[in-house]
Amino acid sequence: MKLSQVKTLLPALETLRFQLPDGTFVPAHFHITEVGMITKHFIDCGGTVREEKAVNFQLWEADDFDHRLSPQKLLGIIEISEKALNLGDYDIEVEYQSDTIGKYGLAFDGTHFVLTTKRTDCLARDTCDVPEEDFGTESSCCSPESGCC
Repeated sequence: MKLSQVKTLLPALETLRFQLPDGTFVPAHFHITEVGMITKHFIDCGGTVREEKAVNFQLWEADDFDHRLSPQKLLGIIEISEKALNLGDYDIEVEYQSDTIGKYGLAFDGTHFVLTTKRTDCLARDTCDVPEEDFGTESSCCSPESGCC
């Protein structure tokens, strides 16, 4: 989900809820402690230099049960962040800590936001010459014989 989509949805919401992939909800007393721009500049296993950008929301819960972040307040935080950080209309990445910090995508189910799972992927499939059916298994696109690493 892109930042512009979140901004379009927020004015119509009465409450702000985030559902985890397992169906449970982030406690209602969460805070968004960061809105940021993440730039990842890297080289893939095929030798291609790449850059990815995302807008980051960091969700955090504390023992402050008296305050709730409203959709309108989040919209204000986003607008301030857009100006201060020159945010573009990028996909949203959400950080939330249960046992360790997890990174999630973001979707909306008509009522609340849903944190979606993210997966790693080989970005040099053509170079690594691994059959499509092998992706998602334990095989590695960067085996010593592949010539991509």
